[in-house]
Amino acid sequence: MQVTQTLNEGLKRGYTITVTAAELDAKVEAKLVEAQPEIEIKGFRKGKVPMAILRKQYGQRLLGDAMQDAIDSAMDDHFRSSGDRPALQPKIAMKNGEGWKEGDDLVVEMTYEALPEIPEVDLSGIVLERLVVKADEAAVAEALENLAKAGQTFEDRKKGSKAKEGDQVVIDFKGSVDGVEFEGGAGEDYPLVLGSGSFIPGFEEQLVGAKAGDEVSVNVTFPENYGAAHLAGKAAVFACTVKEVKAPKAAELDDELAKKFGAESLDALKGQISERLEAEYKGAARAVLKRALLDQLDALVKFDLPPSLVEAEAAQIAHQLWHEENPHVHDHNHGAVEPTEEHKTLAERRVRLGLLLAEIGRKAEVQVTDAELTQAVLAQARQYPGQERQFFEYIQKNAQAQQQLRAPIFEDKVVDHIVAGATVTEKEVGKDELTKAVEALDNL
Repeated sequence: MQVTQTLNEGLKRGYTITVTAAELDAKVEAKLVEAQPEIEIKGFRKGKVPMAILRKQYGQRLLGDAMQDAIDSAMDDHFRSSGDRPALQPKIAMKNGEGWKEGDDLVVEMTYEALPEIPEVDLSGIVLERLVVKADEAAVAEALENLAKAGQTFEDRKKGSKAKEGDQVVIDFKGSVDGVEFEGGAGEDYPLVLGSGSFIPGFEEQLVGAKAGDEVSVNVTFPENYGAAHLAGKAAVFACTVKEVKAPKAAELDDELAKKFGAESLDALKGQISERLEAEYKGAARAVLKRALLDQLDALVKFDLPPSLVEAEAAQIAHQLWHEENPHVHDHNHGAVEPTEEHKTLAERRVRLGLLLAEIGRKAEVQVTDAELTQAVLAQARQYPGQERQFFEYIQKNAQAQQQLRAPIFEDKVVDHIVAGATVTEKEVGKDELTKAVEALDNL
């Protein structure tokens, strides 16, 4: 078996792997010998089938396995001896594949991009500031008010009262396009809160000012990106009958409200809210601190990046942002999304930081434990109620899915490792200052 280098440009590598016909034949022979004890053919006892007959019957089938084994073995030996780590799965192409026949040498071309050598980084100069926010009485009171609104009820307004924004109107409605009613466009005794934005844009505004007993024709146009294609962009008329007009009534801030949210008393609910708020503040402050750390790391070191990784990351960024701008599209049945220069610049930063954090974590022997991965799987499974078992089975069988769950845990542990050795000062700030710091973060 011979491996000859054909390309060495930057991080790009190319090799020709030659496996002689004799080496292939030896591998096929070895596989036949290994299988012989379990093979039984009519006329011969189990394990006593002559090798010539085995080769005639099974040799061609085992030849493909032998070729793959030879290539895999050559690749493993190469990466072990060279120290190269491929950025992505190497590309393998068989030379004269269509013209190859048994008895010929096997010659394949292997190309890949090697991961770069990551230079040593002096982390001792990292200086960070951790923002600290306490859950004050005003924040707890605001959260309580929001809970009261969430638990609000609606009471009938005085007869003849006009509906206001925030009121609930109970309506019957029938929708039509060009005078023809359409499926799913009718409802009875529907409780609609005006201003909730739960109906088509422009619908709810036309019911403001209506009274119980009024007949209202609501004229709207379905959005161009409406989920039902046969209605998208169409003008429609909804014949509405207003049956009731109700005013909102916030829930009382008392022990009864607390019990609705699983607390024993109002004081206990306040304590829970305070803990939840401080946990949220802590998470937001960590995001700010992590961004500051990544900015410093990005400025500390530069090295060549594998173009394939950058291209893949830029494509992923462009695709993700396109879906954020087109939230109505939930599949991938759309045209190609070309990355911009901005996407490519962002991709370079992400790839560089990802490789750097991976190297720091490797040298620090940072590991993701089975327990940590299990917790991540459990958290993800909660997004699929009723299908948790299928999700677990999918994760168990899919190494790539496991890696996608493992990667952010690993990154956070590496960040914690760096922060633990950095100079970190704490600064107590208000909620508004923390909010501004979070808003200043972009998608990096």
